[in-house]
Amino acid sequence: MKKPILYVIIPCYNEEEVLELTCGIFTDEINELIRKNKISEKSRIVYIDDGSRDKTWDIITRLSIDNICINGIRLSRNRGHQNAVLAGLLESKDVCDISITIDCDGQDDIHAMENMVDAYTDGADIVYGVRSDRSTDTFFKRFTAEAYYRLLNMMGVEVIFNHADYRLMSSKVLQELSKFKEVNLFLRGMVSLIGYKSTSVYYGRHERMGGKSHYPLRKMLILAFDGITSLSVKPIRLITALGFFIAFLSFIGIIWIVIGTINGNTIEGWASSTCLICLVSGVQMMSLGVIGEYIGKIYLEVKARPRYIVSERTDKGKKIGEHE
Repeated sequence: MKKPILYVIIPCYNEEEVLELTCGIFTDEINELIRKNKISEKSRIVYIDDGSRDKTWDIITRLSIDNICINGIRLSRNRGHQNAVLAGLLESKDVCDISITIDCDGQDDIHAMENMVDAYTDGADIVYGVRSDRSTDTFFKRFTAEAYYRLLNMMGVEVIFNHADYRLMSSKVLQELSKFKEVNLFLRGMVSLIGYKSTSVYYGRHERMGGKSHYPLRKMLILAFDGITSLSVKPIRLITALGFFIAFLSFIGIIWIVIGTINGNTIEGWASSTCLICLVSGVQMMSLGVIGEYIGKIYLEVKARPRYIVSERTDKGKKIGEHE
């Protein structure tokens, strides 16, 4: 079996404080895998600058000049983590045999890459990087993260528990992923839909090596809601079930009122009426909000705008792999 060409896809957004710290770690790992004859000498690291407002792109450009195995592309504006990852994958899909996506902050164990490559060699087309524990997280972070994965599974989104976006995919998987045309991206759910043979590699997670996280709880909640509404219609079905349940209760209430009226046991009052009105109104507004979210996503999908636009490239503007 020939040695596979590995492309490591690293999205960056305002990472000037950590980029140079972790670059050496990534290049050392690539060189070690090459030395062990596990990957080809044509393997590369691809940084995707997601419209950073600091010196991230300047650093990527300089690193690409100093090291032949480093390439970079810059998006025209900030499109979000998922679009940045997709940009790197689609730009690399025709020149690599396997790709590994990993964040820039150095928290994910870089040495798990070797186990991922070994799993690919053994026949897996998708290898998920899964956190073995969350001992470095606060109780609140650990509780909310685990609740996040349970919520996704409960809502019908297929995800691997404690897996984010650290994964290996073969070129065959990348070609299939390129056929998914939706604008609303949730890659960890989309990859599961592709199928093919998959496995998991477990690793410990470290403290961030520099800078600060760009994924606070608010963004995690937004990502979870995007994942649910992009890949599942279960919320719509829950609204339907809730509607039938409230209709059933209303029918029982009507019978109770009619019987009370016949027996002359009714009394005038506003409390019960007000409570019922508030309950039904709240349920209606919530239901309309969920339905509106789906309609909004349909609106965005119908326009079919590009998911990302590349404004600059390192290596004299050539596309990734053109110089090989």
